[in-house]
Amino acid sequence: MAECENNHDNRQPSNLDTERPNLSELLDRGWKIFEEVDSTNVPMGSSSIQVGVKRGIGMLEEASSMVAQLDLFSRNEELEEVATAELKYLLLPALLGALTMKQTNRDKRLQIVQTARAYFMDFLRRCKEYNISHFKIPTSADKDPSCVDAPEDGSTAAKSVPCPSDLVAMAAQRQTKIERYRQKKELETRLSHVRRAIDSGLDDDEVNRDFYLLNVQRWVTVCLEEIESIDQEVEILNKMDVLKHSAAKKPTQPVRPPMKPFILTKNALQAQVFGPGYPSLPTMTVDDWYEQHRKRGVLPDQAISKRDDVDDDANAEREEEEKEKKAEQDDEESLLKARNWDEWRETHRRGYGNRHNMG
Repeated sequence: MAECENNHDNRQPSNLDTERPNLSELLDRGWKIFEEVDSTNVPMGSSSIQVGVKRGIGMLEEASSMVAQLDLFSRNEELEEVATAELKYLLLPALLGALTMKQTNRDKRLQIVQTARAYFMDFLRRCKEYNISHFKIPTSADKDPSCVDAPEDGSTAAKSVPCPSDLVAMAAQRQTKIERYRQKKELETRLSHVRRAIDSGLDDDEVNRDFYLLNVQRWVTVCLEEIESIDQEVEILNKMDVLKHSAAKKPTQPVRPPMKPFILTKNALQAQVFGPGYPSLPTMTVDDWYEQHRKRGVLPDQAISKRDDVDDDANAEREEEEKEKKAEQDDEESLLKARNWDEWRETHRRGYGNRHNMG
């Protein structure tokens, strides 16, 4: 009997037990993968991150199909009728949408964001049915009202003057974003308190229910923000697609033949070896150009020296004129100074007293 019991205890589990986790494990693993991907510093486009994203999406999709088969949620029941252990499965569409947005395939970007938007909208509709939070479900991106119709050719014609309805809508949208941000911060603060209570060992039904309800309410604000961002990205992607198609339809311009290269020579020797580089025009070296301009007197240094010479001549003429004016006015002091200077020049030879010119 003991031997039979030992054989029964040592029996290995079947492959079905190891390969098929239950519903709660699928949700917990997918949720954990999202938190790891969302908080990692590794580039989102790396292969390891993308493999984890695909694995998490597969787990959450399998959990969603199991929830649908079990028919856990019904439109005819109230939130109080939902069991605490089943509240966390309301997060499945939100987590699926968030993980879908982590994919980085550029060729399928439009399909990715549209799929993620469908997940977010499914989550918001379910929360609206249970009256979990007060919010307005976003309208479809292609049904948003507009004052000016978009051009048929898909060109990006900007609105010069916004309509009054647009101004009112923008003001209301700004106020909604402010209120949503305040609500999100408040929910995160309350959620951190509840999480600390659970970690400390206070793990009863009421605390767990508050924990899951706060998570659902927080994800409502996150999904509303993500849908607004997705709508803007979808508009940009559609316009880029239109521009690509229009650019493909435009006739290609004829290719101009390449220009014949030419050579600028620096001296006469290069001109003789390589040639001028262009026909029927003379070649002038740099030295020839400089000599020609020097003869014309149009070089910058020549202009400066000429200006200095003109200034010196003008100063000398001005001094002579002043001397003549003083002599004409019979200035005694000037006459006496001139006579003394003449007498001194007669008795002293030229260069007397200049010690620098001693020969």
